[in-house]
Amino acid sequence: MKLRSLLVAAAITLGSSFSGVAAEKDVVETAVEAGKFKTLVTALEAAGLVATLKGTGPFTVFAPTDEAFAKLPAGTVENLLKPENKQKLTAILTYHVVAGKLMAKDVAGIDEAKSVNGKMIDVNVEGSTVKVNDAAVTAADIAASNGVIHVIDKVIIPPEG
Repeated sequence: MKLRSLLVAAAITLGSSFSGVAAEKDVVETAVEAGKFKTLVTALEAAGLVATLKGTGPFTVFAPTDEAFAKLPAGTVENLLKPENKQKLTAILTYHVVAGKLMAKDVAGIDEAKSVNGKMIDVNVEGSTVKVNDAAVTAADIAASNGVIHVIDKVIIPPEG
């Protein structure tokens, strides 16, 4: 329990130092302003999800950085952005969103969370790192007017079926 408390404190410190963005901006505006989520925002636009994530919420977004998207095999992002792949792109993006506002202390205390696309995301604490599936949370508790963003270092892919 002490480790989880330490982890939560570290995650909150990371999140608060990540951005000086005030919580009057929604999750999309917060991501745009951060400048590290250009690929994510482009994908949200291609999937038609911007209006949804600008909605009331609240939402918890596990947001992969541009570097996280760059780790995907060559051509993957470009392929997913094609109109004929909108359904698959939407499934992947909605897998990064949980309904409700889960702060770092909440995430660190659960084993799984149900994503907006209906699939479960595994949550594990490994040493001083919180992981969602196989992605590490690198910054947490970035406040938005309609939820919270937790930055992750990998794109998480929903399980088949």
